[in-house]
Amino acid sequence: MSISAVLDRPVTAPVRPAAASRPVAAAASPAAPAARPAAPATTAPRGFALYVGIDEAKAAAAGVSLGTLVEALRRTLGDLAPAAETYATVALAPVGSGGRDVDVVRLALHEPSAVARTKDEPAEEDRAPGGVVVDISRKRVLIDGESAAFTFKEFELLQYLVLREGRTIERTELVASLWEGSTDDDAPGERTIDVHVRRLRAKLGVYEDIVRTVRGVGYRFDRHADVSIRYGHGTPSPDRF
Repeated sequence: MSISAVLDRPVTAPVRPAAASRPVAAAASPAAPAARPAAPATTAPRGFALYVGIDEAKAAAAGVSLGTLVEALRRTLGDLAPAAETYATVALAPVGSGGRDVDVVRLALHEPSAVARTKDEPAEEDRAPGGVVVDISRKRVLIDGESAAFTFKEFELLQYLVLREGRTIERTELVASLWEGSTDDDAPGERTIDVHVRRLRAKLGVYEDIVRTVRGVGYRFDRHADVSIRYGHGTPSPDRF
């Protein structure tokens, strides 16, 4: 059965367990279940959703396909709980969409908390004019209400740090992620990243300290009172990495 036949089904159509072409390895030592908040007395659990973020290229690099992964998970579930009913569907996103795969999946499949976060942003006219606005949905940066002249790569660099708030990003990761697919001649060296960051900070002006240097490691974006982030509908939810 083709991958589209396996996955591209209406969510109302049940999918019955099928044999996997590749078994799922059992965990060596199951972790203790995490404590969960009590459900309201008027409700009862009826199942769960597992959002898996992986595109076809990453699956192929691992030597599998999306269909293989789905069927393997079904087989494992069938072994553990034969009475369980399952269905699968593919989350589609525009080519070139940024963000983590799992966030794209959650939003595309209308997972409630992911959708709610895209609605948390106030309307543009309600914004205070001061500070920095990183508008991921429109690929632009506003500084004190004015559009900043960021290059595409400068915006990508700032966006990469913002979406990984609180995490120190090494220079090697920035090169590998932002210049993926470039030849050795086109990709910058690690020290060239410092030049890109200096130019980025120069354009941020008095707000340059929102991009922090972690000496000997790389760079980090921390939550900042002067920074607002607009994700917009159809973009990844802003989970911390």
